[in-house]
Amino acid sequence: MPQMESAANLRRRYDDIDVVVSCGDMPSVYLEFITSILNKPLLYVRGNHDERYDTHPPGGDDLHQRLLTFMGLTFYGLEGSMRYNKSPSQYTESQMRRMVLGSLPTMQYNNLRNGGLDVLVTHSPAHGIHDADDLPHRGFKSLLRFMDWYQPRYMVHGHV
Repeated sequence: MPQMESAANLRRRYDDIDVVVSCGDMPSVYLEFITSILNKPLLYVRGNHDERYDTHPPGGDDLHQRLLTFMGLTFYGLEGSMRYNKSPSQYTESQMRRMVLGSLPTMQYNNLRNGGLDVLVTHSPAHGIHDADDLPHRGFKSLLRFMDWYQPRYMVHGHV
């Protein structure tokens, strides 16, 4: 998209945003370009193709299994896709279920303190919502449980 490659177009078209949220599979250098041109913070989760984030993470806040409050909104993130090879940021359903269960204390505290979660940021979609039949693009059933338990106002995902 040419409008996402030109600094002038980025500044002109997206001058009213407060934060950049990445749902994964974006090169660090591209995210750094966008955030530096817009002069806005970055919140992100890793996708299944973000193998270089270990050595060259994008500037910003990695939301994976973290709760972060920005401008009064609460964000929580879960990275990765369904495991289909040995690359990092890929998980089995049971691994994702453990991450969802592990979020329980944080999310209960957040519900008491902030009244609930505003935005769930994931790479993969939830099972049956925007996903596909092939294993790499199948959504996690555990994300359905997360949404049922914590009822985020919004869920944003990448991957498909």
